[in-house]
Amino acid sequence: MLTISNNVTIADWEIDISQIRAQGSGGQNVNKVASAVHLRFDIQSSTLPPIYKERLMALSDQRISKEGVVIIKAQSYRTLELNKEDALARLKALIQSAGKQQKTRRPTKPTKGSQRRRVDHKTRKGKTKSLRGKVPLS
Repeated sequence: MLTISNNVTIADWEIDISQIRAQGSGGQNVNKVASAVHLRFDIQSSTLPPIYKERLMALSDQRISKEGVVIIKAQSYRTLELNKEDALARLKALIQSAGKQQKTRRPTKPTKGSQRRRVDHKTRKGKTKSLRGKVPLS
């Protein structure tokens, strides 16, 4: 059981974890031990609440396929157990991020004082630059 929040949990049968060989350097051990983990989680056929499903499908995350399958590959650690924990933690963080309500952005206006200061600064700079011109010879 993977607990997402107080009332949202994911059963073990919904998460498919398979062992694979890790990529990259690691000496002779990496060639004979399958310690990396492929985690697959189907959003559509899961028991998540509909709001979570909608938000997860709306995310533009490369770990989520068009069919709605979350694929997480964990190979940071040398042991299978730590890689499993890492993959489950990353899945939990992804689902929790989809569950959070984003605050709506309210546009703000600059204050009168800041507008006045900006214009005053521009006129001062303009006067300084106008003094840099050629001096008339009389």
